[in-house]
This record gives sequence, structure tokens and C-alpha cells, in this order.
Amino acid sequence: MKLNLEKKVVLVTGGTRGIGKSIVAEFLAEGATVCFCSRTAATVESVEKEFSAAHPNSKCHGAVVDVSVPSQLEAWVSSVASAQGRVDVVVANPSALSMADTPESWNTSFQTDMMAARNLIQAALPHLEKTKGSIVSIATVSARDIDFTAPSPYGALKAALIHYTAQMAHTLAPKGIRANTVSPGNVYFKDGIWEQIEHAKPEFFAKQLKANTMGRMVKPEEVADAVVYLASERASFITGQNLNVDGGLCTGVQY
Repeated sequence: MKLNLEKKVVLVTGGTRGIGKSIVAEFLAEGATVCFCSRTAATVESVEKEFSAAHPNSKCHGAVVDVSVPSQLEAWVSSVASAQGRVDVVVANPSALSMADTPESWNTSFQTDMMAARNLIQAALPHLEKTKGSIVSIATVSARDIDFTAPSPYGALKAALIHYTAQMAHTLAPKGIRANTVSPGNVYFKDGIWEQIEHAKPEFFAKQLKANTMGRMVKPEEVADAVVYLASERASFITGQNLNVDGGLCTGVQY
């Protein structure tokens, strides 16, 4: 299926590892120009070189941005729009991954999981209106099911992100802008949280692995495939949706 993403300009926050890195790679494979950000300069530089080598026919630009700081996020979006002349897709990806039920954890998660996505979308809106672009937010199945992460800000604030993205879908539809959410299940990748749990808490890992009815956890590239599709013209009549990429981990029926 041809997704027609060539010459599109894509912004991805948290694009140097795990899901975010796979999202950047999939957009580059489709011929898009991808601008990604992360907080660590050395990591951004290393990953940009890696992407450029793997996708020599696509353009990739990394930037050092702390997405919890609105001024940094706004400046990055503005610089990308100025340098590239357009913005077609924004992917709000980063998460504090905080499971602690403390005021500090809630405040950090609110700024990273919720406000960073909101601020990214708001900064990009004037540019997305010109291109009739697309928004994709990355949430989690913990926003839908009460699971082992409760009580914590993680699922609660990702649930808020799903609701906010749906709000954007309905209010922006007349302007030709689509907005959807992708909610991954347990994502396994090298040096990721589930590999760490596998070694540190093998019994808990085995229990969670068993809960995945397909017998394994989701791969980052499988989440990325869903994101790229929803962002493309092939999903031109899909908006306001929350797509679970979880291998049947959630047991409830989503009507």
C-alpha cells in the first residue's frame, strides 16, 4: 500500500529510543522528512547519524528539546516550519513513565505526558491548517484498563490525552485536520522497561507475558506501522479514534 508520505514533513517528540525511534524510522522509510527531538545532545547526534546512514534518500533532523518546557517546544516547532516550509504531521510521543503515586510524580507526568502533547499540537496548528495535516498521540492500554500501574498518574494522564486528542479531532475536522491516538500494549525492546523487568522481576514478567494472548509483547515497529498509517492519506476518513496495538491484551470490547 502506497502511503504517499514523500515530501511530507513530520515532527516526532521523543524520537531516540523505543516506540519513538521506530516511528521516525518508519516515516523515513516512506520517504518523509522527519524532525525529531530528545533531551540529550549526544543521543540526538548519535541517532541522527544512524538514521541518515540507514535512510540516505530521506532527510532526518534531530534537535535537543525538553518537551516539558513550553518555550523550547514552541521554538523547535517554529524552527522546523521555517526551515522546511511546512508541517504535515505531528506525533506526540514522550512519557515520564512514572508509576509513583506522589505529588511530584503527578506533576512531572502532567507536564510530560499531557501538557507537552497539548503544547506541541497548539504550536503546530497554524502550520497544520495550511497543509490539512494529521496529529497522532501515543497513549497506552493502561489508559483503558485498570492494571498493575494503578494507582499512578500514568494511565490517568494518558486517558486524558486520548480524550484531548479526540476533542481536537472534532474541533479541527472542519479545517481538514485529523487527530488520532495509538495505544500500545506491553512493548518489548532492547534496554526497554520490559527487558529490565524481565531480568529484575522474572516472575512478574512471566505473569504479564502470559496476559498477552498472542504469546508475546508488541514490537516498537508494530506500533510505528499503525502510527504511520493513521498519519497518511490512506487513513483520510479516520479521525477521533484510539487504536489499541496490544495483541488482545485488553479484554473489554471497545464500541
